Amino acid sequence: MYKDEGPRFGLGSFKALGGSYAALRILQRQISNLLDRKVSLRDIRLGKYYREAAEITMVSATDGNHGRSLAWGCQRFGVPCKIYIHAKVSEERASAMRNFDAEVIRINGTYDDSVEFSRIEADKNKWIVVSDTSWPGYFEPPRDVMLGYGVLTSEINEKLTRAPTHIFLQSACGGFAASVASALRHFWGDQTPRVVIVESELAACLFECAKANKLTSVRIQEETIMAGLSCGEPSDMAWEVLSEEASDFITIPDKIVPPTVRLLACPEGNDPVIKAGESAVAGLAVLVCASKQPRLREKLGLDMNSRVLLIGTEGVTDTEIFARIIKGGKDDG
Repeated sequence: MYKDEGPRFGLGSFKALGGSYAALRILQRQISNLLDRKVSLRDIRLGKYYREAAEITMVSATDGNHGRSLAWGCQRFGVPCKIYIHAKVSEERASAMRNFDAEVIRINGTYDDSVEFSRIEADKNKWIVVSDTSWPGYFEPPRDVMLGYGVLTSEINEKLTRAPTHIFLQSACGGFAASVASALRHFWGDQTPRVVIVESELAACLFECAKANKLTSVRIQEETIMAGLSCGEPSDMAWEVLSEEASDFITIPDKIVPPTVRLLACPEGNDPVIKAGESAVAGLAVLVCASKQPRLREKLGLDMNSRVLLIGTEGVTDTEIFARIIKGGKDDG
């Protein structure tokens, strides 16, 4: 089973469920404290507190999708929004956030550098950070982000008549994977599928955590084609979940990503056409490799009776990159 999150709210990825929801919950807490009474999420959505919301600035760092979700939510709720992006984030992804009235600030360095810079600027200016990764002393917004992601897992569980045997989850800081893994455990109990975490070999922070059996960071030396997975700092909160729920951690090279994107976009036979972004296909790429490599298949416990769940976490969020991949040939795969 492949769940395609590309059409989600017209924003192109599962992240639409996280950043905007976290912004809403933050507004509820902030405005309730300001007015000394509980305000409803519905009234905030309907614009009843636009004046109060306009005095609250939210900021985040992003590779693209989380920032787009936050910018969309902030625009709907009347909240000023500042998004920090690193040097390699594409201009098309930056423009998508500007289209939702966010101020987009590009910095030198990596995604992790942009996270740190956003924290410093927020502290200096008394803005509110809405991050999808947690760190010591900062957990409430990332928790809300992860709760928002729970919608997609509920949709999956409603469709299934029996539990999958495996789920392959591409991961960056771990928030998405932890949300899905914990929701599956809650719903399926002892029948919970085997959780396989898939990362880029260029940004394998969770893989290193698993090797060390403790929270471990890596320094990004080279950006992966899977822009949404380019993260060297794992989420504390996510690692607490994944250290218990994940059975396997695996990394993949960039060269197997374009052929996997093309496999979905230009399928054989009667398979449906799926336009997936480069960060959406890591799990499928591993499954394809396992189908051709008996040793890997055996290590992952896959056989003819396996029922594998995949989540296509993004659609085409950068049309130029997607076009280049589709036009590519054998020498990139």
